[in-house]
Amino acid sequence: MTIDRRHLLALLGSCFAQPAFAQAPAMSRPTAYAFSFAGLDGKSLPLAAHAGKPILIVNTASQCGYTPQLGGLQRLWSRYRDRGLLIIGVPSNDFGGQEPGGAAEINKTADGHGVGFPLAAKAEVKGPSAHPFYKWAALERPGEVPRWNFHKYLVGRDGRIAAVFATQIEPTDTRVIAAIENMLIRFEHATSTG
Repeated sequence: MTIDRRHLLALLGSCFAQPAFAQAPAMSRPTAYAFSFAGLDGKSLPLAAHAGKPILIVNTASQCGYTPQLGGLQRLWSRYRDRGLLIIGVPSNDFGGQEPGGAAEINKTADGHGVGFPLAAKAEVKGPSAHPFYKWAALERPGEVPRWNFHKYLVGRDGRIAAVFATQIEPTDTRVIAAIENMLIRFEHATSTG
């Protein structure tokens, strides 16, 4: 069988004119704004409602040696909430069984520490039954997952995890404050030039 030169050139040209395989559109990775927490008070806490603002998400427990950090979280909330910071406490019984109670017991502990920032309903933060936010965070930062209560994720303006602070780092630590202030300065600059 012979193929004349014109047919061969046309065949070769058609190979270059169209890709051999159609490419699927690029999938964008989800951000924290794709997630929502059920509130301890029954209301929804959609992170998308705070898009562009820094969000600090902390897994909490009422009977933990680190429970006094609730006071430090409240001080951060009081200091920065009017500038756009959202703090969400996520009660979890995942570590040491230190959040065994229900909403009433969690609220009692929170009230004892003067907590005014939003609390999510009790949720799992590790393993296959973890809340979707925590599953996403584990994919985003696989080496920086919660290993105990009071693990802190700081979500930046872009909805990505900007910083992670281990349990032992107090909420009022200069590293936490510097990261929050940096986010707030960027947020304020963006809204003033916006």
